[in-house]
Amino acid sequence: MAGFIGIALTFAMVFGGYILAGGKMAVITHALPFEMMIIGGAAIGSYLLSNSGGVLKHTIPGIIRAFKGPRWTESDNTQMLCLLFRLLRIARANPIELEEHIEGPADSAIFQAYPSILADENAVTLITDTLRSASLNYDDPYQVEDMLSRRLNLMKEEAMHVPHALQHMADALPALGIVAAVLGVIKTMGSIDQPPEILGGMIGGALVGTFLGVFLAYGLVAPLSQRLAAVMKQDLAFYDVIKSVLIAGLHQHATTLCVEVGRQAAPEHLRPSFLEVEDALRELKKVA
Repeated sequence: MAGFIGIALTFAMVFGGYILAGGKMAVITHALPFEMMIIGGAAIGSYLLSNSGGVLKHTIPGIIRAFKGPRWTESDNTQMLCLLFRLLRIARANPIELEEHIEGPADSAIFQAYPSILADENAVTLITDTLRSASLNYDDPYQVEDMLSRRLNLMKEEAMHVPHALQHMADALPALGIVAAVLGVIKTMGSIDQPPEILGGMIGGALVGTFLGVFLAYGLVAPLSQRLAAVMKQDLAFYDVIKSVLIAGLHQHATTLCVEVGRQAAPEHLRPSFLEVEDALRELKKVA
């Protein structure tokens, strides 16, 4: 919702100020379709040229995600901590039973209790792969931490491809606006014998290209890129919580302490309180 409000406010302030200052929208609306064709078409064409198929495939979903906002919430972090608490307790009490859960998470009653987490392939594979490695005696906490760090860094790098591509488009849009403006000037020079009022309109139309390129770059595309990057970073922090708990578990800390380490790793505005997590764990212990 905030994204749509931001776009509406940007358009209202820019064009509202222009109209209140005595500007004539007819000049802009007459030139807009042609300038948009030149600038928008060139921007999309260069975007297709400069990016891989993977980036192109994730561009539209990325834009939708920027408007929808972060996926994970404080409640999700609490659920993740509870899930990991249950798995770590089983890993220490009965490693054979743990194999049933990590080899078939879709059929696991523990994973099924947290459907939002089960639906995320990255979260599930991160948990199961790490616990499977530990069951195979690959349990050096420092080696596993290094492995998880490299895996998360790769995830972060891949997640930033679309925001970076959109930022590059934003950087190119002002120059493409100049291209459109120059073409407008060329057109105007071809009609230099026309009366001043006609030439004025043609020059104004040419300048719409410069305006449009700068406006699209700094009013829409660059903020969209920054918004998407922020959403991606917040969602990726969810996996840092998983990493923190699992590494603490390999260090053989008490299970409740492992959960507290993970809670502290969550971003502050998404971090459940100590009492909230303690109450959730208390309920799990009652069920067990």
